Amino acid sequence: MTDVVPAVPLDVAGMTSAERARLPLTLDVIKAAAEQHGVCTRPVMREVVDLDTGEVRIVAVRCNSTQASKCPACADRNRRSRMAQCREGWHLDQEPVAEREAPTEDQVALVTYRSDLTAEYRKAESEGAVDQVDDLREAIREADADLRGEGVRGNFPAVEQPARTAPIRSTRRRQDAPNLPRRKVDKRTVGREFAGKYRPSTFITLTLDTYGKVRDDGTPVDPSTYDYRRAARDAVHFASLVDRWWQNLRRVVGFDAQYFGTVEPQKRITPHAHFAVRGSIPPGRP
Repeated sequence: MTDVVPAVPLDVAGMTSAERARLPLTLDVIKAAAEQHGVCTRPVMREVVDLDTGEVRIVAVRCNSTQASKCPACADRNRRSRMAQCREGWHLDQEPVAEREAPTEDQVALVTYRSDLTAEYRKAESEGAVDQVDDLREAIREADADLRGEGVRGNFPAVEQPARTAPIRSTRRRQDAPNLPRRKVDKRTVGREFAGKYRPSTFITLTLDTYGKVRDDGTPVDPSTYDYRRAARDAVHFASLVDRWWQNLRRVVGFDAQYFGTVEPQKRITPHAHFAVRGSIPPGRP
């Protein structure tokens, strides 16, 4: 058994302000301990209802981030989950997800009842009717428990704050963009079968155009002609651009194409992505 040597306490009172400023903060130490034990460092607070007692509690759930720079524990967990999904589901010849059941009349009635209670709750809260607020809050908790009992999953809207107004988003297409062929997207993720036994996959590489010649270390050869503005714009909007590309691809091929991929910057600091797609994408009609 190894003997534990007690730490010598620091004389914080005798330190200068510069020396104290270099000491780690409590939050940094807690975050380091969480990362060491594989615990999420950016938990999200959620309201949950105990279906047995009706008690409402605030619990912390994982942020479920896929970026190690934000949360190493959740990123590693998601990476291992994707590896398991790829290993177990890539070569399936049947749809892995069953069709979602339609809402029942009782579920719709309970949601309508909860909406009416929420409206009354917000009205009573604005008028300062404390007793009525407490009664309505308890009724909403019971409605939530009934919905869970009916098999409704997902998060219910909060009642304390009004629903947020969605930002106005322009859906107008650029006039210089070509018209892509569009087909009705089938509810399937499995690709076509060829020769009675083959289901080939597709490997796709996406990259953006150059912004100018660069040296071996990625610095521009001619800073006066290097397109810094477009490089910054592409870096900011690359995720949205890739998301739109997948939407357009699914509309063209006509099925819900599933993929695994990774994004990496090239030496010329250009976003670059590799994707493996379940199913083939022939040049003609799929």
